[in-house]
Amino acid sequence: MADLAEKEMDNPTFRSDTVLSDVHLHCPSKRHLMVRLNAVGQPVFLSYFKLLWSTEDLASGKHVREITTGREQQCRSGDELCDKDRSNVKEEGELNSKGVEALLDDDGDLEVVRRPRSASNLQAEELLRDIVCPVILMKGKEDAFEDEEQECTCSDVVKIEHTMATPLEDVGKQVWRAAFLLADYILFQRDTFRGCSVLELGGGTGITSIIMGTVAKRVYCTDVGEDLLAMCEQNVALNKHLMEPGGGEVKVKDLDWLKDEFCTDPETPYSWSEEEIADLLDHCSVIMAADVFYDDDLTAALFRTLYRITHNLRNSCTVYLALEKRLNFTLRHMDITCEAYSHFRNTLNDLENLQDGKMKYTVEHIKPDFCQFLVYERIEQLELWKIMAEHLT
Repeated sequence: MADLAEKEMDNPTFRSDTVLSDVHLHCPSKRHLMVRLNAVGQPVFLSYFKLLWSTEDLASGKHVREITTGREQQCRSGDELCDKDRSNVKEEGELNSKGVEALLDDDGDLEVVRRPRSASNLQAEELLRDIVCPVILMKGKEDAFEDEEQECTCSDVVKIEHTMATPLEDVGKQVWRAAFLLADYILFQRDTFRGCSVLELGGGTGITSIIMGTVAKRVYCTDVGEDLLAMCEQNVALNKHLMEPGGGEVKVKDLDWLKDEFCTDPETPYSWSEEEIADLLDHCSVIMAADVFYDDDLTAALFRTLYRITHNLRNSCTVYLALEKRLNFTLRHMDITCEAYSHFRNTLNDLENLQDGKMKYTVEHIKPDFCQFLVYERIEQLELWKIMAEHLT
């Protein structure tokens, strides 16, 4: 299996429909542990994502202050380095202007000497730019990560099994940045979600539901595809210790946005029982989804599902949608566009303007300037939206 993993990582096959998450793209191939092949023959890898605090200390605000202070110090240090570098450039420019004549060749042309990139500039970038690579194990090399394992206790590491470089229909088996953004918000607003009953749509590997499970009472993590749901269930089992201190529970269930009803067939894996459906409709107060807006038809299906479920809930609820705007050059527009994002915004606007006399939806954009609790690159294309769904009748 180790030889197969090495071959898969060293010689990836990219077809026109191959998709690779940036979270995995920035990870050196030699640091991935292939644990198995899934039911469709895809290599499954195990990654360790380190929390910047311990889940055992969720009740304390100490770590929030430490993280905020640390980021401020990084920014100040980076600014100081940049200011110092700009000062050096200015001094060099003054000196060079005095000796321009010495840089002329025999024909009177100016010979430009390229200034090497300064060390201070590199240091500033390292301070200001978050490292994307998660802590990942390597098969047969456990000793190499012994120090990291000692530092990363059970309460500050999320273990996630995932695939890499999948076809578009299997992108849920990868880990995406918007899931980290939503997880950050959950940990930042943990008191808001404490004791809630939550539904996640398009849960994928389950990382956001797992984080939510550390503070919520019950989370229904839903998606489609038996192989994907089995991977999600395995990830929930791997991280059960994170949820036990708060008494949280994550249930993995099948939920197809293209169907109008919950799957209740007992012969179908991950189907719903009547009791679970009743529990969801009676107690759910939060619905969330992360990085599921990449196909217009699926986006429309998601919003139809949102309307159907929020309409059937006993109480009003809050919906959180996280996504990443992905820019592409299209021949049709001969310009850089983001068609999937544009369709999402149009559909979101239609939902807010809906006037059916039954539901009212209030949309709010959440500025992503809250604390970061997972190590990833929070780029400016990441967005988080909040929707208040209220019954009118």
